[in-house]
Amino acid sequence: MTLQQMYLVLLLGGTVLLASIAAARMASRLGLPSLLLFLAVGVVLGEDVLGLHFDDAQLAQTAGTAALAVILVEGGLTTGWTDVKRLLAPAGVLASAGVGISVVVTATGAHLLLGMDWHLALLLGAIVSSTDAAAVFAVLRALPLPRKVTGLVEAESGFNDAPTIILVLVFSTAAADLPHPAHIVANVAYQLVVGAALGFVVGRIGVAALRHIALPATGLYPLATVGFGIVAFAAAGAANASGIIAAYLAGLVLGNSALPHRAATRSFAEGAGWLAQIGLFVMLGLLVTPRELPAAALPAIAVGLVLLLLARPISVLACLTPFRVPWREQAFVSWAGLRGAVPIVLGTFPIVAGVAGSTDLLNIVFVLVVIFTLIQGPTLPAVARWLGLARPGALREVHVEAAPLDVLDADLLTVAIPPGSRLHGVTIRELRLPAPTVVTLIIRDLTTFVPDHATVLRAGDELLLVTTPQVREATERRLRAVGRRGRLAHWFGETGDPNLPAPHPDAAANSSTGIPTGRTG
Repeated sequence: MTLQQMYLVLLLGGTVLLASIAAARMASRLGLPSLLLFLAVGVVLGEDVLGLHFDDAQLAQTAGTAALAVILVEGGLTTGWTDVKRLLAPAGVLASAGVGISVVVTATGAHLLLGMDWHLALLLGAIVSSTDAAAVFAVLRALPLPRKVTGLVEAESGFNDAPTIILVLVFSTAAADLPHPAHIVANVAYQLVVGAALGFVVGRIGVAALRHIALPATGLYPLATVGFGIVAFAAAGAANASGIIAAYLAGLVLGNSALPHRAATRSFAEGAGWLAQIGLFVMLGLLVTPRELPAAALPAIAVGLVLLLLARPISVLACLTPFRVPWREQAFVSWAGLRGAVPIVLGTFPIVAGVAGSTDLLNIVFVLVVIFTLIQGPTLPAVARWLGLARPGALREVHVEAAPLDVLDADLLTVAIPPGSRLHGVTIRELRLPAPTVVTLIIRDLTTFVPDHATVLRAGDELLLVTTPQVREATERRLRAVGRRGRLAHWFGETGDPNLPAPHPDAAANSSTGIPTGRTG
């Protein structure tokens, strides 16, 4: 490559990157997962529109798998352990047994409705069985949902990539005769157990190293943290285990440990994750041939309806009922099973393996992801409200972000008071925050001042608090409780439980008048 060619490549790459970032902003304002517009950028660049030719399925598979590793490491680093630790059992069952149920039901539908042979039908069922957390949270992040619901969807989507990839590899490399079910189960168990063990071990090694080795520059800590996640992915792959589960667990271990410069690490990981998503979806948009997609529309709709209306609900019902998950939450988890990057990447595996009819499978998967993301994504907020998990006009929760003060072993919390919050009108003294938490600064109308105990909070204020890791959770609960029910939150029995939705404004209004809602006497 000459210097002039390099300039052209960088110019094209930078332009595509900026166009994709603009597309992400547009998707956010439209309430759509950004993956749709990233895919559109790739399709526009492709041979049927602007003429850029790309049909290397092997490169797409390799680069796509590497991008998934970065996305899963970022997912683990930004997932709170407190949000998922109580959900590991249901999420694990849904990500393993649920995937198996979904594969069988979807494959049966494809076999009966489309006349596919069982090999291709099982392959298609495995490809579309993985959910995409990034697509879900791009739509749900502004909704006041219980944390246990979002935590369950997040944990499931982090864990179910590994079983689906293993199944697709098994079905892609199998000849005409499918392997015995016992062999498949043993293979999946080995890859998951060994991959999880390697991810945990590498994560713990990374924690020990980053705590005790002083690096010469702050910017090296984020690189080292993400690097340990990539090492876990590669080590598991070299051992013929699941690199995906290893990457996610290593990130989960590293992200929930008291490491230096955690805020910088999180920001770097999120940027790397976005870059991987943009590159992945644009590449996948380039890979498909738009003129071939109309023929895949009807099969994609048929398989998608089986997946959405039968396979997903049956798997959720069978896996979550033993854990006594309420039916409303089960219905939402079922509808929130959006498909994203993983199914399209997995669509390249049978092409590389030389499976007959695999190009048609890729087209079906691509169209299925686009159509059903358009159906499910924009309707998720309405479904949440219809099920009573999020009501129109419900008070928004206090949003708390943390930046660590590593030397002092303290956390700096920023609290934004949204309109309608019951924190409005409360004094600093009436907050009764657990010691040694203090409100150090208030930003109001673009001015800052140091509050005293008599300072009255207002909607629109931004508060800066210094607390310690030992009382941070209690501090957040107290802020959440007062935000929901006002200064008498404790008297009304409000504990600030993050797993409960914010109250309806009418209920909050009753509490402010001194009338206890739901009490007698």
